[in-house]
Amino acid sequence: MRILAVRGCNLTSLDGPFAVEFDQAPLRRAGLFAITGPTGAGKSTILDALCLALFDRLPRLPEGQGVLLGVEGDPNAIRSTDVRAVLRRGAGAGWAEVDFVGVDGTAYRARWEVRRARQKARGALQPQTLTLGRLDGSERFGDGKKTALEEIERRLGLTFEQFRRAVLLAQGDFATFLKAPPKDRSALLELLTGTEIYSRLSIAAHERAVRERQALDALEAQGGGIGVLGDVERAALAAETATAGAAVRESEQALDAAKAAVAWHERDARLAADEAAAAAAAEAAGRAWHEAAPRR
Repeated sequence: MRILAVRGCNLTSLDGPFAVEFDQAPLRRAGLFAITGPTGAGKSTILDALCLALFDRLPRLPEGQGVLLGVEGDPNAIRSTDVRAVLRRGAGAGWAEVDFVGVDGTAYRARWEVRRARQKARGALQPQTLTLGRLDGSERFGDGKKTALEEIERRLGLTFEQFRRAVLLAQGDFATFLKAPPKDRSALLELLTGTEIYSRLSIAAHERAVRERQALDALEAQGGGIGVLGDVERAALAAETATAGAAVRESEQALDAAKAAVAWHERDARLAADEAAAAAAAEAAGRAWHEAAPRR
């Protein structure tokens, strides 16, 4: 989350519009700056505008119902805890506006407005409105103050209390942040600096290590079920292997002898066939010789 600009108009001691542009020179290059001025100059009003636009709340207002400011029944009478009391006396309307970059890296504009009836200085105060949209104007979020507040908090990544304690630190509240439990301070600083990604990576790495350790333990447990043979067992298996090897060799020799016998019988059969063929040819030649005798 990063604040780009704070603007406002007709808020308490600040008459007319004002703007503090953090993303423009000279503040854009300022690593540290101070808001200074005499009492009543409007220093706290700038911070009020910041909280109004983002949360519709003022950190310096008391909690609870407060007291009635004005006469009972007067339409202009409001309670001391009403944020609309920030409207400058004599003004018919006022507003606060904040440009910021959300935790998703998108630039947004939040705007809080309050006005009197017909925008007259003596008109009755109307309910305040709150809107949120993309800074480029391409999209608007929420259809009312309640949903707009929810969308702003989700995109800021901070609740009002977290924002007040860690970002605003208004007038004496710095001790509140310092006294917060270490776990709470760590969570706030991660949100402010954008380093929560490293916590997520650390958690993911730890979970992966746990899974891998469990897998290794399972493999080791399986390996533990395989027994180791003793000397006697190994000797018996070696003897069986030797016996089986000798039997295989004998079988191979018998197979070779059988193959040789088959080859001999096949050759003998061929020779017998050749002998019979030769005898038949000789007999035929003899008959032909005798039959040809009268002609000789």
